[in-house]
Amino acid sequence: MKIGVIGGGAWGTALAAVAARGGEVLLWAREPEVVAAINADHANPLFLPGVALSPAIRATGALGDLAGVDALLVVAPAQHVGRVLAETPVGATPLVMCAKGIEAGTRRLVGEVAHAAHPGAPIAVLSGPTFAHEVAAGLPTAVTLACEDSDLQARLAARLAGPAFRPYASTDVMGAEIGGAVKNVLAIACGVVEGAGLGQNARAALIARGFAEMTRFGLARGARAETLAGLSGLGDLVLTCSSTSSRNFSLGVGLGRGESAATLLADRRTVAEGAFTAPVLVEAARDVEVDMPIVEAVCRLLDGAEVRAVTRDLLSRPLRDEV
Repeated sequence: MKIGVIGGGAWGTALAAVAARGGEVLLWAREPEVVAAINADHANPLFLPGVALSPAIRATGALGDLAGVDALLVVAPAQHVGRVLAETPVGATPLVMCAKGIEAGTRRLVGEVAHAAHPGAPIAVLSGPTFAHEVAAGLPTAVTLACEDSDLQARLAARLAGPAFRPYASTDVMGAEIGGAVKNVLAIACGVVEGAGLGQNARAALIARGFAEMTRFGLARGARAETLAGLSGLGDLVLTCSSTSSRNFSLGVGLGRGESAATLLADRRTVAEGAFTAPVLVEAARDVEVDMPIVEAVCRLLDGAEVRAVTRDLLSRPLRDEV
């Protein structure tokens, strides 16, 4: 199975490195310098410095070159997935969605965006607690690989699995997507706790209550509770809420220190998806009548509200049962 990868950032390159252990990989990158470096030097110093890449990875700047692959790993930023896929020859090629987020305007998850662009393509979702540099370095990693077609899921898992990369099977595509999208927003909130010096008690409480919000929203959208409690939900949430290696967490740290969202986002080569997902998620939650106060608080912080005022408002909400 020849694998194509759409996206030459850190995560796309790390997944290409995983797939290259089992055969040929063709990676599309928007940046000409990334294409040149991968083909000439077997490296991506712009996004994944210090990692030697397999010669089995070839890069291209032309989406049309992906026409001959057997499966496509889609790692473009969530807000660009629709546009990129519209320019990609897909047909019935399986699309494995590796981006995490909700499209602004349509409020569609990335898998739904992909299905709208290419209705004949089977959709799978790969999600879980994954820092790109650790995956590329061959450190132990486990992910959820969700697909409604169990035979396709098994073939994809066999192609991507390796000694240190372990995909767990699921048929709950919706649950795997929702976990990945919501955790990005919650990671910003946890970063704010760190940046504002609110303490470890606050971070632990926020993770737990954030997970409750994720679960309420997921169940309302048809996800399964066990998926949200697994690698693509709780597992990914714990990882991204506890390390500055998370772009969303580090964005939150800056907000907690009083820096503006505009300044923090302008100074980034990579995308903090949670900043774009948060306002869309608030709208999507209202559509299904789900209360997500932490997500709403993140939106206020991104709009410039003071951390102290937002924290006070969260803590003064009416008392209620935990479950």
